[in-house]
Amino acid sequence: MGRLIAAADLGSNTAHLLIGHLTNSGLKRLVNQSEWLSLGEVVGREGKIPPAKVKELMETMGRFRSLLDEYKVDASSFFATEAMRKASNHDEILALIKKQHGIEMDVISPLREAELSYRSSRMDCNGDEPMLMVEAGGGSVQVAFCVGGKIERLTSLPIGSGTLKARSLMEQPPLEHSLNKAMEIIQFECDVLGDYPSVKRIVACGGVARGLWRAMHPDGDKHLHVTELDFLAWDCSRLETEVIVDRYDVKINRARTLLAGSLVLRHIMGLFGMSEAQVSQYGVREGAILEMGDRMETDWITGQGK
Repeated sequence: MGRLIAAADLGSNTAHLLIGHLTNSGLKRLVNQSEWLSLGEVVGREGKIPPAKVKELMETMGRFRSLLDEYKVDASSFFATEAMRKASNHDEILALIKKQHGIEMDVISPLREAELSYRSSRMDCNGDEPMLMVEAGGGSVQVAFCVGGKIERLTSLPIGSGTLKARSLMEQPPLEHSLNKAMEIIQFECDVLGDYPSVKRIVACGGVARGLWRAMHPDGDKHLHVTELDFLAWDCSRLETEVIVDRYDVKINRARTLLAGSLVLRHIMGLFGMSEAQVSQYGVREGAILEMGDRMETDWITGQGK
């Protein structure tokens, strides 16, 4: 019959709840709901999550709690990533989430985030290794050297779309000096990747990477080419947000991430001499659900053996 398992990711751009039906044949998404909070950009500017955003967050967690109760899930996991890691008031917010909604939220490390994304990306982007996984979000970008089903090396770069915009004061469209500042920041932060081993391919995942893919490939092709990213960066550097929405058929909040995301991914691809990257439709939430399913299966087998 399978199991109903939920995973909620409080990311730097969105809070996202996934309720999936996990069986031996795969994972079916039953609920895939997100709320755009832009915590990464806010924390990048202010160093904390301000009261207005805390209120939005609590309302979102309340809706997620109601969905868990409605679907009567067998297991759930709530976790937060870069924005909550960096927010100076994260302890009090986590305590408030628990008090108001009975939700225990873990703040996971960049390595943990990458491990979950790597696991899920292998569902639709399996292939030659060693490979580089680029997990791009609103707060940070996890760059992982992967081989043999394991992450051998990981670097977390503070150049997620929201963080980069906050650090460079980049608006839409950006002023020339802000765009140049963003490129300087990307180059500086990516210097640490210079001694990474060579790879056979790049897999991009995370909300920002998927946003780039959807903007450029309504045909469903799961590859992004450097020429496409170059064009997207050039186009978005001169357009108002509303024009980007119409031209690329994306939501307004996602439109605001396309310039920063294309600059970062294009730069990393160039460092590794790659002309294209695969894009996975899966991420940390799917990885968490797969892991919980395995754990429940192990517990069941262990219980049967007693």
